Amino acid sequence: MTDTFEVQGDFAPAESFSTPADHIDRDAGPIEVATETTPEPNGFVELGLAPELVQAVADLGYTQPTAVQLKCIPLAMGANAQGGRYIDLMVSSQTGSGKTAAFLLPVLNTLLRQQAEAAEQARAEYERAAAEAIERGEAPPKRAKRKDPTNNRNFKPAVPGALIVCPTRELAQQVAHDAIDLVKHARGLRVANVVGG
Repeated sequence: MTDTFEVQGDFAPAESFSTPADHIDRDAGPIEVATETTPEPNGFVELGLAPELVQAVADLGYTQPTAVQLKCIPLAMGANAQGGRYIDLMVSSQTGSGKTAAFLLPVLNTLLRQQAEAAEQARAEYERAAAEAIERGEAPPKRAKRKDPTNNRNFKPAVPGALIVCPTRELAQQVAHDAIDLVKHARGLRVANVVGG
């Protein structure tokens, strides 16, 4: 006697778990395999963020921006700005809606863009000087070597690119932690958390 109910017909349990190959229904039509859906493109790429930031956001497990981020990031990055001017934003949204990333990503993107522009400007200046030297029949100038930052002669103090003011120590620590997570693939950007009392 078993503990199961009497089941008959199509719902009866199988006698054994193995099925011989000759019992397979060969007249059944072709089996349709569900096709995989194409994944949505990364929404942060579509916002125009630097690849370093997109990689950091992906490492954190996010592929699509929240509604707050979709509205704020283009405005904060100056998508509609004219003459290099940016607009001020004031955002109010519930906790966990992505407000911190909505202002950090445009700030960090702007700093990365400024670094890239400075590097491009230095490269263009070197190429111009090299072309002028060749035109005069002189040897082109040597490329500047990377200077040893530990030598006092080459020391340059750090200059802040952005200052974020928070009303509480806990919020400042949270924002600094988020910023550190976002700049882990970016070269030349450092985050410092300065709190009082």
